[in-house]
Amino acid sequence: MTDSEGFRVLVVDDDKSMRLSLVELLEAAGWQVDALSRATGVTERLDGLMPDVILSDMRMPGMSGLELLHSLEPNHAPPLILISAHGDIPLAVQAIQDGAYSFVEKPYEPKRLLAILKNAATQNRMRQSNARLKERLGKLSGLDRVLLGGSDLVADLRRDILDLADTGAAVFIEGETGTGKELVARALHDLSADADAPFLALNCATLSADTFEAEMFGTADRGTGRLLAASGGTLFLDEICSCPPLVQAKLLRVIEDKTLLPIGAQEPIPVRFRVISATNEDMAQAVRDNRFRQDLLFRINTVTLHLPALRDRREDLVLLATHFLKDYARVYEVAVPAIAQDDLAALLAHDWPGNVRELRNACERRVLAARRGGGGFADAIHADQGLADVPDTLREAVAAFERELIAKAIRAYEGRMDAAADALGIGRRTLNEKIVKLGLDKDSLL
Repeated sequence: MTDSEGFRVLVVDDDKSMRLSLVELLEAAGWQVDALSRATGVTERLDGLMPDVILSDMRMPGMSGLELLHSLEPNHAPPLILISAHGDIPLAVQAIQDGAYSFVEKPYEPKRLLAILKNAATQNRMRQSNARLKERLGKLSGLDRVLLGGSDLVADLRRDILDLADTGAAVFIEGETGTGKELVARALHDLSADADAPFLALNCATLSADTFEAEMFGTADRGTGRLLAASGGTLFLDEICSCPPLVQAKLLRVIEDKTLLPIGAQEPIPVRFRVISATNEDMAQAVRDNRFRQDLLFRINTVTLHLPALRDRREDLVLLATHFLKDYARVYEVAVPAIAQDDLAALLAHDWPGNVRELRNACERRVLAARRGGGGFADAIHADQGLADVPDTLREAVAAFERELIAKAIRAYEGRMDAAADALGIGRRTLNEKIVKLGLDKDSLL
């Protein structure tokens, strides 16, 4: 068995003796060979022949080798190698500039020709393998669900994620609630070279300066903290704008120094992780309001990804709704409800403040209603309106409740913070920290 066995080449040459000579050489070297006497129609036959590389004469009647090159689809067709006479060298050089893999001058040297063909075929196989792997990993990472859509905004975002996945650069994800920020962060991790390493997601709104070092850095006597356990992988900082100021300073030190010092330890420990952050707030405004450190922002926003709101890509609504309806119909074992004209009108008229998450929930309610033989999208969407202001997670619900209680106490005691803290059963310092963490403006409450 030769090292070229399994590769397939398409030979295109109008000279019968040259064509037969090339076929004999290539088959002797272990290649699978298809041969054509004309370049016309080659593009239509590529899917059936599936060559790893095309070897074509430069000058042929009907369509030249250069014209064949220009007819091939860039980035998808197999590489093209041209055979040129001495007088065609300038054209061959032009072909290289236009995208041809290489050219071989007549009379060709067999070993050199075989080496060029093998290199081209090998690179093409690797390119195809990488493309298939990215497609498969893209599906595994949730890109096909979270970023399903045909709009330019979503197509560009998918390309950005695939391009950034293996760079290791710090990525800052902006997007409204329900646009899929954590799933995009996981996709960046799953598509990276460190996919087998840990993915540590931290909700910054829950981090406390008092317990941060013990929990995240660990202690010399009690073992490894969470950050060290995640070393080598990805650190995802969700709701980064809600991070308390003291915790921001500690995170910045770890990110800058790439070391941490467990409590009670004598020597710092090196750590390595990729930082991905996410927010649904205006970070520039947070910096201006002194709620977020500008130096930390510079460390985490090497590249910024913006997740589009659903209302900005309404052309994807029907595609997304159809996808979710099929999913839930399979789960609940019912026929997929059809999207009628009234449903379409309801979908397009709604502003979707909860974005894809809200649409998914509406589709589930639509399928559940179909089990009972009724309902439409107008009802499914309307059912969510009473819950429009209800937070999506327990953490968000607790924060909203705390925000309401603290605001009520500040108003009741007319801004007297010690009295408000006593009424709430917490210390004055804790009250101040919560006001900052929850983004409350004391003056606006009075």
